[in-house]
Amino acid sequence: LFLFPVRGSEGLYMVNGPPSFTESTAFQRDSGKNCKAVAFSKDGSLFAWCNGERVNVVNVTRTELLRSFDVPKAVCLEFSPKNNVLATWQAYAAGKDGTAGVPNLQLHDLRTGKCLKSFIQKKMQNWCPWWADDESICARNVNNEVHFFENNNFNTIANKLHLQKVSDFVLSPGAQPTKVAVYVPGSKGAPSFVRLYQYPNFGGPQSALANKSFFKADKVTMLWNKKATALLVVASTEVDKTGASYYGEQTLHYMAANGESAVVQLPKNGPIYDVAWSPNSVEFCAVYGFMPAKATIFNLKCDPVFDFGTGPRNAAYYSPHGHILVLAGFGNLRGQMEVWDVKSYKLISKPVASDSTYFAWCPDGEHIVTATCAPRLRVSNGYKIWHYTGSVLHTYEVPSNEEMWQVFWQPFLDGVFPEKVVRYQAVPSELPSAEPKPAQAYRPPALRNKPVTTSKLHEDEPPQNMKPQLGGGDKPLSKTALKNQRKHEAKKAAKQEARADVSQSPGQAPAPQSAPRNAVPATTTGDPEVDKKIKNLKKKLKAIEQLKEQAAAGKQLEKNQVEKIQKEAALLKELEELELGV
Repeated sequence: LFLFPVRGSEGLYMVNGPPSFTESTAFQRDSGKNCKAVAFSKDGSLFAWCNGERVNVVNVTRTELLRSFDVPKAVCLEFSPKNNVLATWQAYAAGKDGTAGVPNLQLHDLRTGKCLKSFIQKKMQNWCPWWADDESICARNVNNEVHFFENNNFNTIANKLHLQKVSDFVLSPGAQPTKVAVYVPGSKGAPSFVRLYQYPNFGGPQSALANKSFFKADKVTMLWNKKATALLVVASTEVDKTGASYYGEQTLHYMAANGESAVVQLPKNGPIYDVAWSPNSVEFCAVYGFMPAKATIFNLKCDPVFDFGTGPRNAAYYSPHGHILVLAGFGNLRGQMEVWDVKSYKLISKPVASDSTYFAWCPDGEHIVTATCAPRLRVSNGYKIWHYTGSVLHTYEVPSNEEMWQVFWQPFLDGVFPEKVVRYQAVPSELPSAEPKPAQAYRPPALRNKPVTTSKLHEDEPPQNMKPQLGGGDKPLSKTALKNQRKHEAKKAAKQEARADVSQSPGQAPAPQSAPRNAVPATTTGDPEVDKKIKNLKKKLKAIEQLKEQAAAGKQLEKNQVEKIQKEAALLKELEELELGV
């Protein structure tokens, strides 16, 4: 069984996951209304929460209180990856006389209960120190440089990464050696850039594993893949200067630890709503473009592998095993979801979760939670637990005078739940189908007894496989091979035309009148440049013929038109020479 914490005005409690959905006895309900922060450890064995009086840590597998810390105003909690340290953050308050306030970021040793170190951390954004998965390194951004600590010894700075002004950084997941991606915003005409380093080699630009610079960036989002071989960077500006979008402007960049970098070419203009790595680390999905948005899976060469077409969507969520992908439209969209099998690229189900503000996969790769939480939406709060085949297995609605603030799954380490075969048939459920009744469009009285005619503002693009089909002739030709192929085809066409001229009798009927009046018969020499010259000469001679006809009819010609007629002999000679060279 896995647990499912629910935090709201009714207090903090835990629900048992599928199939029971009953309140768990492993955690005693905290009925206080001041629960501001909750956190699970990475392996799901420890759970911490602040109830406005203390920060408590329980071991949920043994149902026992492990530690209690006197940090009543904590609003953020985070466990280190190996459960050795609990980080707490509370709002910073400066001294009354303008002096520095008390340190508000505290690192607590969970084994001894002692405070290892306190720091002043004014901003809530990126408040938490970043640990490597084995806790050998811990890093935090201090005054635009990254400070590194080793083996949870926070009294000694083991290393510093100092660039002009480091705005953000991310450590790579997985085993050693740890890689560091740093973002430096541009200033005074210089571009912004993201650099990848391998800890602890920070000796200038030459020691960087990869470097990518770009001009259009007020902020960036950096996403490592699971194997730490590549990084995706979504660079965005706050304002789109072209006025095309009020989302600002976004670009997607790819960087590899081996030094490769590229701009990911997105076939449709518009915002980039979401980017997600597949857990297999060799593919990623991007949702982008003005509505209806496109969704495409790319490989590590940034080539499209599968295009899901267009639809009402702004988010992508891979299942923990990476075999299922959910494309969804939340926020200002109606909550339509498309559940895809990404091994065979088949659509499994299309459930609808209206007014959802939260979506998460269960660690078992089978179940999904969608929730409507305050303060984003203060009415109709509650959650639904689904099977990915579209069945609603459990639903809970908060009483109308109460609010729900947060729900999430208990995490588990990779490998705890085995991957199961994808199902297409909806799982049986005791609850009725969640399909909402389609709203009827308003029809004026004069049209109510007439047949309904539907019209769309835009046609949706269908999904299509972008992989090159297997077969001999599908490899792209080189430039030289392409040129030779064209010459060969041109010569072949010329021979066929010559044969046709010979077989055609002199008294044959003229060409049909449907042919364009100024059409020039094509002569092919095998050389595109010569063909072009012949075509232009014939056009000029045709124009001269028309001028001569006009002069014979008594029309007064301009001086430049008379000069054109005088050039006829020279043009005929040039044409003859070119055609003789065939």
